[in-house]
Amino acid sequence: MTLNSLFRNATAAAALLVAAATQAANDKVVIYNWSEYVPEGVLEEFTEETGIEVEYNTYESNEVMYSKIKIQNAKGYDVIVPSSYYISKMAREGLLAKLDHSKLPNMDHLYGTLLDKPYDPGNQYSLPYTWGSTGIGINTDDIDKNSITGWKDLWDSKWENSLLLTDDVREVFQMALAVQGHSANTRDPQEIKQAFELLKKLMPNVLTFNSDAPREPYMAGDVSLGMIWNGEVIMAQEEMPEIQYIYPKEGVILWVDSFAIPANAENKDAAHKFINFMMRPDIAVRTVEYTGYATANKTAIRQLDPETRGNPTIFPTWEVINRGEFQEDVGDEATALFNQYWEELKAGM
Repeated sequence: MTLNSLFRNATAAAALLVAAATQAANDKVVIYNWSEYVPEGVLEEFTEETGIEVEYNTYESNEVMYSKIKIQNAKGYDVIVPSSYYISKMAREGLLAKLDHSKLPNMDHLYGTLLDKPYDPGNQYSLPYTWGSTGIGINTDDIDKNSITGWKDLWDSKWENSLLLTDDVREVFQMALAVQGHSANTRDPQEIKQAFELLKKLMPNVLTFNSDAPREPYMAGDVSLGMIWNGEVIMAQEEMPEIQYIYPKEGVILWVDSFAIPANAENKDAAHKFINFMMRPDIAVRTVEYTGYATANKTAIRQLDPETRGNPTIFPTWEVINRGEFQEDVGDEATALFNQYWEELKAGM
């Protein structure tokens, strides 16, 4: 065999190895998502239909997800599910890839009212998956539901060492800002400081922070009052209907969790296929039934049973929505201030 023949054979072998490696990568999608956020069996169905293997990882907060994506230079995951204000923050920092809408035909099923929002004009970087709220959870066997009407009630000294707060800096500060009549999206250092001072007065009442599964301390009897996500109440009520949800009179905390693709994801094509699959109406119906959160999928809403579709804990009234406020990116300076005060709050407990 001539030297040229050996070289050609070696080159061909190398090309085959590269092609095989590329194919292996294309046969896998790596997801980084909130826990208990995809219905049972859905990932397996996606693999069966597409031949694409799913590696599924979970996080407990936007802060944890963001830090990991930033440290890894937007590599390591193909699909992530940030909350609304993190979409704008991560896009601004170059951590998200632009979506190819031509590969996402199922976005036609999405409500226009949840598209083209200020945190992502034109949905260049994200598409809404679920939306929900953070309000007040209460065990009505222990506490009269009519005695709690708003966030301000949590500051009553009779709740000393008994409340649950979500482990989320922006949500906790939004609660205090709402009590003071300020916007959740303030950048005013003085208003942020005022919220901090108010929260310091609340800390003696706080027993625990939880953003993994906030329903569990309620169900275990460790707490009977505090912050909680609406979907966690729906899940808890399967076993304990006495756990109820209250929309605080000062305004509920509203959020949208959206699919996005990290800027340096290895398999963007598989990521688009996964996102499109999850936007199928039948999958969206199962997602509402499993998570207890509202869907952005208008076709799926029409397919829900009347009881689920009419459940105000899942689908709040327009009056409640209009009184609440969605979180937005407040910029690096205000974010740093929120985080500074947050660490001081938790350190002082």
